Amino acid sequence: MENEYAGRPAAPRTPARRADTMLSLSARAGRLAARQLHTATAGRRAAGADEQPPPTPTEPIRRERAPPPEDPFQRAARIFSDDMRFLWEGKKSRTFFPSHCDVCIIGGGIMGSAIAFWLKLRAGPGVQVVVVERDSTYRTASTPLSVGGLRQQFSLPENIQMSMFSAQFLRNADRFLTVEGDEPPAIQFHPHGYLMCASPEKAELLEQNYRTQMENGAKMELMTPARLKERFPWINTDGVALACHGQENEGWFDPHALLSAFRRKAIQLGAEFVEGEAAGFESRYVPNMQSMGKQSVAGGNYVLDRAVIRLKNGDVKTVKAAIFVASAGANTAQVARLAGIGEGEGLLATPVPVEPRKRYVYFYHSPDGPGLDCPLLIDPSGAYFRREGHGGHYIGGKSPTGTADDPEPSADNLDVDYDYFQSHVWHHLAHRVHSFENLKVKSAWAGYYDYNTLDQNAIIGPHPHHHNLFMATGFSGHGIQQAPAVGRAITEHILDGEYRTIDLTRMGFERVLANQPLYEQNIV
Repeated sequence: MENEYAGRPAAPRTPARRADTMLSLSARAGRLAARQLHTATAGRRAAGADEQPPPTPTEPIRRERAPPPEDPFQRAARIFSDDMRFLWEGKKSRTFFPSHCDVCIIGGGIMGSAIAFWLKLRAGPGVQVVVVERDSTYRTASTPLSVGGLRQQFSLPENIQMSMFSAQFLRNADRFLTVEGDEPPAIQFHPHGYLMCASPEKAELLEQNYRTQMENGAKMELMTPARLKERFPWINTDGVALACHGQENEGWFDPHALLSAFRRKAIQLGAEFVEGEAAGFESRYVPNMQSMGKQSVAGGNYVLDRAVIRLKNGDVKTVKAAIFVASAGANTAQVARLAGIGEGEGLLATPVPVEPRKRYVYFYHSPDGPGLDCPLLIDPSGAYFRREGHGGHYIGGKSPTGTADDPEPSADNLDVDYDYFQSHVWHHLAHRVHSFENLKVKSAWAGYYDYNTLDQNAIIGPHPHHHNLFMATGFSGHGIQQAPAVGRAITEHILDGEYRTIDLTRMGFERVLANQPLYEQNIV
């Protein structure tokens, strides 16, 4: 395919490198990358076959006890029998738990499914991918419970470039994600833009972000209050010093449809989805291996070797993999702790700074509200709304400020506080749009942000100690819109050893270790 969907090159040090999409890489390059991955994995396995374990293994890996090893002859017979049924009857007949793979992805929401899609698209059958998802219904997953917004109005070039690529991906989702024999996915992208409104105190920051967005190829219009009123007569401009409206590639879409499309396409390409929950990791000792330039135990080090998975029926299994990816959303820090991250020493002493933050979304009716040209509006107070379908229906909400009079709600459950709308949301909406004074809330729901407490920005890439453990987490509310770009980036790093399109090096875990935040200023 053409390279029009590729991300912008992020570093001028490679001017000759074309920012081609993964689809434009030849099959030969994909097979070569897959062979390199298999060769490295086989080499590590071969090297570990004759080695002796160190006298005092100290790697802090927590895990649930796995069942005793299966007799190798019985295991071989069982797998052969199931494979024959698989070839004869089709994929639905496969019943055994995959005991090994090349890449094991823990968390099969939008991020994990996107990573699986890109890996299989790039490498095909050359790389075996297993995705572990604890709830295949996604009833409490963040993606289906989100607002589904897409914007380029960020303060960091990386976030702008990722969302620009995702916009092009969504516009062409039928070409990327249609499963053979099925109808194209109904992503329902509504390109009505975001409208960011700034108070006098925040106007200078909004203008700085506008310049960054334009420099990275986004199309925005900076609006004075007079221009804002001219363009959207229903807006009350009191308290707004400046506004920025996305002219292209911004709006909203159906988040559940995108998640389903990624998952279904990844499965068609050969990824295996397993319903279960990570319960621990097993590691193996590799002599003469260094971590961040230092040898640890007896002149070598440990690498993650197996994930321990507790299935829905209570059975405990293990899957051996060359590479693991932690993309469990708000629960990624828990998965990381199973690998000793945050519970060890040195590079393992620093935990993943991601926690669940509950956010409410209210569905309301206002028959005289804004019409079809209504953008997704962000008020200076932080309150937001957008149109939901037709007939005067909208959804909206507001993130708590964390102050004494606007504290974070408990994340122990997904119960909705309807009083919060009355006390903290409604008066902001009614002030900005006078027709909302008589709105009626009809329903509401709650979902989780995977909130990065360090800088409200994504953590993407391999862990400095566990080189074969990648992370994609901490998006703090904008993960779903960046999933197409993040899936591509993780795939590049796994298969090519570097980012080929958008350079996301600054978003690695190293900044967490150094306590050097990379702040994203535009968090809704």
